[in-house]
Amino acid sequence: MSLANGRAYLAIPGPSVMPEEVLRAMHRAAPNIYEGDLIEMTAGLIPDLRAVARTQGDVAIYIANGHGAWEAALANTVSPGERVLVPATGRFGHGWAEVAQLRGIAPEILDFGKRAAIDLNRLEATLRADKDHAIRAVLATHADTSTSVLNDIAGLRAVLDATGHPALLMADCIASLACDRFEMDAWGVDVMVAASQKGLMVPPGLGFVFFSEKAAAARARMERVSRYWDWTNRADPQMFYQYFGGTAPTHHLYGLRAALDLIADEGIEAIWHRHEVLARAIWAACETWGEVGPLELNIADPSLRSRAVTALRIGAPHGSALRKWVQDNAGVTLGIGLGMAEPGDPAWHGFFRIGHMGHVNAHMILGALGAIEAGMQALSIPHGQGGVAAAAAEVARGSILAG
Repeated sequence: MSLANGRAYLAIPGPSVMPEEVLRAMHRAAPNIYEGDLIEMTAGLIPDLRAVARTQGDVAIYIANGHGAWEAALANTVSPGERVLVPATGRFGHGWAEVAQLRGIAPEILDFGKRAAIDLNRLEATLRADKDHAIRAVLATHADTSTSVLNDIAGLRAVLDATGHPALLMADCIASLACDRFEMDAWGVDVMVAASQKGLMVPPGLGFVFFSEKAAAARARMERVSRYWDWTNRADPQMFYQYFGGTAPTHHLYGLRAALDLIADEGIEAIWHRHEVLARAIWAACETWGEVGPLELNIADPSLRSRAVTALRIGAPHGSALRKWVQDNAGVTLGIGLGMAEPGDPAWHGFFRIGHMGHVNAHMILGALGAIEAGMQALSIPHGQGGVAAAAAEVARGSILAG
């Protein structure tokens, strides 16, 4: 007998839970990729993607994950031998820097550690020191999935403007798009990268690069861009196959169509509010549990936490033990502490993450929190009492405000 039997809940920070509407849309025979409904449907995705990103700019779609979107953004804007500035607040800032380095680009990393957001004063000092404007782009992670920190992208634009620095502002919104508030045009972002498997609620396999006129001008100055990574035809195709540099990711497109319909029906402002309320419910539970015992939110300041993922410290071996108990006994899969310690290090077992992005609602979050609390009781992990009750109070308060 197992209490985990029944519908499982994948509460990791991506791939996220897929709505039934998305699954049904993808459950179909292969379509004609040369003519017919698929071509018209794909063209209709573009304005809806722009609406989610809050931009009038262009978007290129790649058959890739977020790492591919990172590379596409760089391939179209920065040449080998040029410099980029990477303010890193977790594993994924360093990851984007590694992609740049392997392209022959020189990344300058400002490392803010694993528990802090970007220090805008330090960023400003670095940009002011770049008298020759050798830095071509600033590569910033909006919501870092490993640490759960949320960075001030509008603040980065303000620093660039204040210093008069012409570098492109690039934002990694792979974890944050359609979860945390993001305003591409209003915040002055030149390039934004995203992927299908988180807030967009589609299986992994689609990468998106949104870009401004300034970024398009940077592409025009590039001596060469490979045919596959070049965003020019993808953003303005003359023939259908140019959207994807070849065969279309047909079933992902059907799933994306269904997901964008769900997003439009709910409304992006309502989606941001839902993520805000559910995130605060999780934080309330974790703060209550942490009053007694080892559990600690990785980011202390709530204003600096992503509304899509929560990273937690609980000390080894409790992190791995709790994840295993919750999965085996309650059917809830929590995320590993990615990037917080190396897998061979005993400290690796002292972290876990809760994903709360995309297709999530109150009963899913409250159920996951109940499972975590049961796991701490079963494993005799010291914790404060009343965590789930604190979360329920946040949900109740959020529903009143929404009404």
